[in-house]
Amino acid sequence: MPAAGPARLPDIAGHFGRYGGVFVPETLMTALEELTKAYEQAQQDPAFQQELKQHLKEFAGRPTELYFAERLTQHCGGAKIYFKREDLLHTGAHKINNALGQALLARRMGKQRIIAETGAGQHGVATAAVCAKFGLDCTVYMGAVDMERQALNVFRMRLMGAKVVAVESGQKTLKDAVNEAMRDWVTNVRNTHYILGSALGSHPYPMMVRDFHRVIGQELREQILAREGRLPDEIVACVGGGSNAIGAFFEFLPDTSVKLTGVEAGGRGIKRGEHAARFEGGKLGVLQGAKTYILQDPDGQIELTHSVSAGLDYAAIGPEHAYYRDLGRIQFAYATDDEVLETFQLCSRLEGIIPALESTHALVQAVKRAKQMRPDQLLVVNLSGRGDKDVQQVAAILAATEGSSFK
Repeated sequence: MPAAGPARLPDIAGHFGRYGGVFVPETLMTALEELTKAYEQAQQDPAFQQELKQHLKEFAGRPTELYFAERLTQHCGGAKIYFKREDLLHTGAHKINNALGQALLARRMGKQRIIAETGAGQHGVATAAVCAKFGLDCTVYMGAVDMERQALNVFRMRLMGAKVVAVESGQKTLKDAVNEAMRDWVTNVRNTHYILGSALGSHPYPMMVRDFHRVIGQELREQILAREGRLPDEIVACVGGGSNAIGAFFEFLPDTSVKLTGVEAGGRGIKRGEHAARFEGGKLGVLQGAKTYILQDPDGQIELTHSVSAGLDYAAIGPEHAYYRDLGRIQFAYATDDEVLETFQLCSRLEGIIPALESTHALVQAVKRAKQMRPDQLLVVNLSGRGDKDVQQVAAILAATEGSSFK
């Protein structure tokens, strides 16, 4: 690790090496400075930390279990596979960790109106839930395409009182939802807080979202030591923006014996416009507030992306992931749609656990890696969300595929 270890990043300007920073309209600078100050004060406030801890336990359902996937382990014939069960949290994914933390910050700043973006809908559902709990006004921006493939989550958000706004611009997916949320925030910055859902965007968001998800890795470290008496050999997590992954990885960054692997969306294959694997053809650029790896054409125009999972269908990756990738501390792989659909069925059948399509990307890599590892080695998958939201979409895909069947 570098001399300035992970706990000291980002720097005061929000940089992780050459990544991150603040690239926003001047009208948002005051709001970001206010948020940074409020967050730094909350970090040092035992009352804030205790209240957050209480809500994570009583409302969200922490700690989550570390589950031994016995039948999947037998199927692979290699490493012992564990799942960190973030899918068991209230609202169905890890997103509730960050939504609770930011909602408490919004109250601390006196902001009564909340906006958010969502792709798969899990962050939107989590935001709607915490807004209902704390009596905050909630508006969620969601791409029209994502609203169609995640109709269940749209209804859940509206059921809890959120206004869900369909975004019809661009690809009508996550990037476009972020654009609309940013436009709203610029217009209503005085009374509105933007609960950004991933470790993306301008400082302090990548740092703040990471810190609210550090509980994943903190629990995992304690649990694996209690179960196995040692640290895992490898931890695998899916990476869209990268919130669940950095939450799982961060506590293990100094432990170089633990391999950390992020899995991006390979879509239909690594061809322009057919995937969302930023490290497979992406390059350095600025998108929606931060400098990071981005899928863009030679003129700097953002390329089309695709993934069967709405939550990974995004052209940029969190700046902290790009930084640790450059250092060689976190490695990255990708999983294609076909691999994901097959493993989605495999996990459901062998373990009785239906994973989110996003999380299944990590499972694809875990199955590959477990087969290459020894039976005395330990592999942990951060199961970031459950697949209830995806079953209708998967059923439609399989029904539309000629000769398809459950494998």
